[in-house]
Amino acid sequence: MEVLPHGTRVDVFENIFLVFLGLGTLVGIVVIAYTLYNAYKYRDTEERDDAEEDLPSVGELPTGGKGGKKLFLSFGLSAIIVISLVVWTYGMLLYVEDPGLDNPNDDALEIEIEGFAFDWNYYYENGLETSSVGSGDGMVIPADTPIMIDVTATDVWHTFGISDLRVKADAKPGEHSETWFVAEEPGTYTAECFELCGPGHSDMDSPVEVMPQDEYDAWVDEQLTMTITLEDEAEERITDGFELALEHQENDEFDDDLSVTYSDDEFENGSITIGEIEQGGPYDLAITFEDDEYEEIEETVSFTGPVDETYTVEDPDADDEDDEGEDEDEDEEEPDNDTEDADDTNDDTTEDGGDDE
Repeated sequence: MEVLPHGTRVDVFENIFLVFLGLGTLVGIVVIAYTLYNAYKYRDTEERDDAEEDLPSVGELPTGGKGGKKLFLSFGLSAIIVISLVVWTYGMLLYVEDPGLDNPNDDALEIEIEGFAFDWNYYYENGLETSSVGSGDGMVIPADTPIMIDVTATDVWHTFGISDLRVKADAKPGEHSETWFVAEEPGTYTAECFELCGPGHSDMDSPVEVMPQDEYDAWVDEQLTMTITLEDEAEERITDGFELALEHQENDEFDDDLSVTYSDDEFENGSITIGEIEQGGPYDLAITFEDDEYEEIEETVSFTGPVDETYTVEDPDADDEDDEGEDEDEDEEEPDNDTEDADDTNDDTTEDGGDDE
């Protein structure tokens, strides 16, 4: 399916440039040639006799020229060329603004870009999140795929742009700018901020990694990987008698059911690596145990990249034993208190007897 009938943004702007360059060169050649021709034709020579020339007088319109046909032809051709050029260019620019990728069947990848001082965050439609902070991945995209971007900012006005891909969009707080681009060649590009935004403006750049489709799919699978491990308080693996349940917090908003359940049989030595989840985001995690052997675990997992979590289970009987131990300690302390009270009473009695004497 031909997703982009007029090519990429790079193709569009190169075509516009080449058309203007070609027409400009052609018009320049014609004008210069015609000027040189007339300069040669009407050059001043000794054979010329001004008396025999039918020259116009001051204030008199010249005659001849075959009734103005040349003038009409030149103006007509110029008007046709200029109007055609304007209409064609305007149509190509409209295509740049809206390439017609709103159809869900089109093979376009949507990414939300958030600018802040002085880095970029990227939010993918499948729930993944990447960033240019530190040694982050930056933007990772497949080659030969239309990329629809929605750009905004959280603090001040920035401008997101990739010079080599002819794409640029304003990033304003509270506003969204939408545009698109296609990277045909795999490689590493650089996204920059093109709006002076503060002392770190010159360092506000981000890597843009363009991968072949198969490598990009492998990267996505690697990002959407969750490893869960269960241990007891002695750091021994829990291998049986439990069940793991995961459900996306926005499950109702998706067409597919984003809830999965895994039994202890699917764990290997108390650990499981989940790779079949295709939608990231916040998940509710629940681990229940048979016969209430351990306390149930309930957590929220932010599945926006690779997750590797180890959960330490607690024995509910251990808490009861601790409570009983505390009660026994309190009981042992009570006789001491009674003894102290008795000593205090004896002291008071002795003092009273001394006073009576």
